[in-house]
Amino acid sequence: MAVLLLLVKKQIHARMSTKDTNKEAEVEQTLPNEPTQETPVEAEVVVEDEKTTEEKLSEDLQNEKDKHLRLFAEFENYKKRTGRERIELFKTAGQEVVMAVLPVLDDFDRALKEFSEDLQDVHVQGMMLINNKLKENMKQKGLEVSQTIPGDVFNADNHEAVTQIPAPTDDMKGKIIDVLEKGYTLGGKIIRYPKVVIGQ
Repeated sequence: MAVLLLLVKKQIHARMSTKDTNKEAEVEQTLPNEPTQETPVEAEVVVEDEKTTEEKLSEDLQNEKDKHLRLFAEFENYKKRTGRERIELFKTAGQEVVMAVLPVLDDFDRALKEFSEDLQDVHVQGMMLINNKLKENMKQKGLEVSQTIPGDVFNADNHEAVTQIPAPTDDMKGKIIDVLEKGYTLGGKIIRYPKVVIGQ
C-alpha cells in the first residue's frame, strides 16, 4: 500500500508544473486522509508479480535439486568405478612378473615331456618337484591354465589360431587339432591365449 501511495505521489508531481505548488500541497494533504483503494487491474498486476517470483523461486529450487541429484549420482558412479578398478588392479597387480615367468613354465613342460620315459632319474624327479612348486606358487597368485584340449571347437575369443591343416576326419573340421602353447588366465582375465592348430 505504501509503495502504491508513493507511486501515485510521483505521478502527481510529474504532471504538475512548478506554478501549481499550492494545488500540490492540497493534494498531499488530501491523499493521506482519503482511503486509498486499489483498482482491480493494479491488484492483479501485483498478484501476478508475486506469482511469477514465487514460480521463479520454485523453478530455481527444482533446478538446484536436479543439479544436486545429478552430482550425487555422478559421484556414486565414480565411487563404484574406482572400486572396480582398484579390485581389478589388485587381481592383476603382478601381471608383468607372471608374464615373465610363463616362458619358464613352458620350458619346464617341454623338458618334462622329453624326459617322460626317465622318471626314475633323480635329476628328473628334482625338476618335477621344482616345476610343481613353481606352479603351486603361481596358482596361489591367481594364475590358471586355460583348459584347451584337441577336439574342442575353435573359438576366436578364447584361442589364437597359428595355422590350419586339413582335418583328419570330417568331424574335426573347425575344431582344434593340436595345442602348441598353453593359455593362461590371471584373476579370471586372459593374459595369454592358447596357440592352437585347427582343422580345415
